[in-house]
Amino acid sequence: MHEEPIRLTINGNPASARVEPRMTLADFLREKCGLTGTHLGCEHGACGACTVLLDGAAVRSCLLFAVQADGLEVTTVEGIASPDGELSPVQAALRECHGLQCGFCTPGFVMSLTALLRDIPNPTDEQIREGLSGNFCRCTGYQGIVAAAHRAAESMAGQVESPASR
Repeated sequence: MHEEPIRLTINGNPASARVEPRMTLADFLREKCGLTGTHLGCEHGACGACTVLLDGAAVRSCLLFAVQADGLEVTTVEGIASPDGELSPVQAALRECHGLQCGFCTPGFVMSLTALLRDIPNPTDEQIREGLSGNFCRCTGYQGIVAAAHRAAESMAGQVESPASR
């Protein structure tokens, strides 16, 4: 089958590959890059388990072809923690607030919350629920996830660099 060359940045690292035009971004990340933190649930965009950041925007990677990411920056859940393995504020808050249970949907929630809190640093419950409306969890009642969003927002607000630390 015909393959197209693509070049993109994944979690801060340049990547290139040849892919079939019909290969989804989710399949590319999992099969060609070994980044299996991006989960496939419904494979038609309803569950949000495959959410990644594409040039900073939360997108469902099962709805995009890998060729559509050519020239763009992709961030997966593997790229959210710091290089030394310290959890991001969103990841730490989900753990602290018991915002995850089986864990299958967690990567999608991490990515959606990361984008939401970047755009709305101090969201209301309503804004959090709206921001997560494309992510489904069958194990929780979402209260822990909403609490985690607030905790992450508080943590991120406290991470502002002081002039002395620059």
